[in-house]
Amino acid sequence: MQKPNKTYPRIISVSRRTDIPAYYADWFLQQVEQGYVTYPNPISFKPVRLSLRPAEVLFMVFWTRNPHPLEKHLDRLDELYQRAYYFHFTINGLPKKIESHNPPVDFAIETFFRLAARYPRQVFWRYDPIVLSALTPPDYHLEKFGQLAERLRGATTRCYFSFVSWYQKVQRNFAKAQSQSAIAFRDAGLSERLALVRQLTSMAAANNMTLYSCCQDALCETSPGGIAGVAKSHCVDIETIREIAPDRYRQLRAAPTREDCGCYESRDIGYYDSCPHGCIYCYANLNRDRAKTFYNGYLQNRRLPMDAVS
Repeated sequence: MQKPNKTYPRIISVSRRTDIPAYYADWFLQQVEQGYVTYPNPISFKPVRLSLRPAEVLFMVFWTRNPHPLEKHLDRLDELYQRAYYFHFTINGLPKKIESHNPPVDFAIETFFRLAARYPRQVFWRYDPIVLSALTPPDYHLEKFGQLAERLRGATTRCYFSFVSWYQKVQRNFAKAQSQSAIAFRDAGLSERLALVRQLTSMAAANNMTLYSCCQDALCETSPGGIAGVAKSHCVDIETIREIAPDRYRQLRAAPTREDCGCYESRDIGYYDSCPHGCIYCYANLNRDRAKTFYNGYLQNRRLPMDAVS
């Protein structure tokens, strides 16, 4: 087992690799009560043990499309961690052929408002990623984003976005979808991205939101030719933590996960190939069948593979 890093406290990412609030909320609380979690190193796959003791957790960043299963545990988490977290809540509303098992938009928006009322300034909308296809051309995104921004008005002031990253596994899933459903996907050049995001920026501003560009600095207002009003995203961000809880601020190093990433150092406790949402653009799943098998194993055993490693 990899030896635990002794630098405390840490930011815990829950999780970029899978939707823990949606599918593994009960498991997460079990690990919290246990005081630590064991998860696979994404490169070596060796088990890593990480403390979840409140004194050793600086902050938590939750990533989810459906935090509702976590809601029943929030009283206990608040008691232990003093509300030291914020939420990246993705609502795209893309067609079922692209996002097959996401919660209905109405349900997601109701949940978003409920969570935002409980944690003001701690719930951020992600319209992420922007996927261009025969089903979802730029005009589709302008209409969908405008509808969602208007409905989420007052619940958040931040919207994080990116264009889909064409990793090899994503390309394979796109090719499979194209062969099965005749959906043609395409990437967008910089000029097309700029034209689309300029319009999204105006819609966001009309609903009192700022756009944050995730891993695409050329779109940011600080870049030559960038868009006024588009900020660089720091999705795991010590400055955001300082805004929410100034007493928890400390200096952290930048720890980008890919080109143009603005995130600060954190530890992610998720497993790849474990999220059953079924989004064909997902970089964390090789394919949905593999993720469903993983999740079904969890439902049968109520534990994850690394839980038995002490």
